[in-house]
Amino acid sequence: MAAFGHTFPFYAGPKPTFPMDTTLAVIITIFLTALVTFIIILPGIRGKMRLFWLLRVVTSLFIGAVILAVNFSSEWSVGLVSTNTSYKASSSQWISADVGLQIGLRGVNITLTGTPVQQLHETINYNEEFTWQLGENYAEEYARALEKGLPDPVLYLAEKFTPNSPCGLHGQYRLAGHYTSAILWVAFLCWLLANVMLSMPVLVYGGHMLLATGIFQLLGLLFFSMATSLTPPCPLRLGTATLPTHRGPAFWITLTTGLLCVLLGLAMGVAHRMHPHRLKVFFNHSVGENPGLEWNPEEGGLLSPSYQSTAESPEPQDIPLSEASSKACCEEEHPSVPDHAL
Repeated sequence: MAAFGHTFPFYAGPKPTFPMDTTLAVIITIFLTALVTFIIILPGIRGKMRLFWLLRVVTSLFIGAVILAVNFSSEWSVGLVSTNTSYKASSSQWISADVGLQIGLRGVNITLTGTPVQQLHETINYNEEFTWQLGENYAEEYARALEKGLPDPVLYLAEKFTPNSPCGLHGQYRLAGHYTSAILWVAFLCWLLANVMLSMPVLVYGGHMLLATGIFQLLGLLFFSMATSLTPPCPLRLGTATLPTHRGPAFWITLTTGLLCVLLGLAMGVAHRMHPHRLKVFFNHSVGENPGLEWNPEEGGLLSPSYQSTAESPEPQDIPLSEASSKACCEEEHPSVPDHAL
């Protein structure tokens, strides 16, 4: 293969890469489609309820999209460095390149981009993924990468996350990924329940589930931080530079969304205690639909029947009757006395 395009042995060349993760692209497309659908039907809502409804829909879709997207994201811990490093084992030549590392809940993604891209008569632009999710064997994927003859920087970083590496990165990140992903799935289920309850006259329980959504997201972040700090950091030296890692966008956006859910859940609890009627108006729940039912905060926000005592009941009102009916009533109350009784 070295005779075709001056590529290294056992590897036909860089594979074409999509500009972004296809899973994230699908998730974003689904939620954007739902948002556009809701916006199309927005003109059919009257008055101020149109603004309230739009605010609820946008906030809810944003929270759900974030929970799903970060679960499949590879940017929980990221690092990027520009360095001069060796290119492949069969050559002593060095290249100038940007090396990137993205660590997610399901594996690592390693990028190698030459500066410039065309060096040594080759196009240096690699994007390789190594996963440790259930059903995948990281060691086998690393072995296949060795057979392909991937560049030295990619193999060096991938080797640091193998189960037999003395760095211990595989164990801590694999553990953190599995349990953090499970906690985020629980948060997603709480988000679904919150949407169902907020569409029913049980707003306080919807607020509780929204609060639980935020708490589970924060618990996932706490577990990820604790699990990834079990071992001391392992230096990643690439040629003349060291690759530093830090918390990525997925971590910080999950923190922001978790705090947002907690604040919204607490705000709904306070509004339920202080202004339950205004809360119902915001969620477009009519208070006066059934006169026999009224809002009872002590019952957790459920519509419960309330009965009035006899003392609180309004006085009976006289109902006018027709003339014939009046005469009949008078005859029943005062029966006529026969003439022979006089």
